[in-house]
Amino acid sequence: MTSETYIDFCFVRQESGGFAAEINELLTNLFSKKRLNWYLEEKKMEGAEMVIAEIKGMSDWQSEEETIQFLEECAGEKFWEYLQGYKMFIYPVKRGCNSCGVH
Repeated sequence: MTSETYIDFCFVRQESGGFAAEINELLTNLFSKKRLNWYLEEKKMEGAEMVIAEIKGMSDWQSEEETIQFLEECAGEKFWEYLQGYKMFIYPVKRGCNSCGVH
């Protein structure tokens, strides 16, 4: 069963350039088998770079806990080094409208 998936990540590191491209590569590798799309917004401030990743689409996760388990098992070292915060909502798609009892 598929779920509507919405995830926001905040990544931060010391300024060295090309951060959005690196985050895009991390997400491409991490979500290669998922039907997810993302938008990246890069900001620079006082010697640091920040990338906000807004991710949405369909996935096979049924809960936020299942998504976190996937990340813990599959995300690489750089992902965890850069990650400073996240927000996620996973909405499993329910078949039928439940008005007639057919699912």
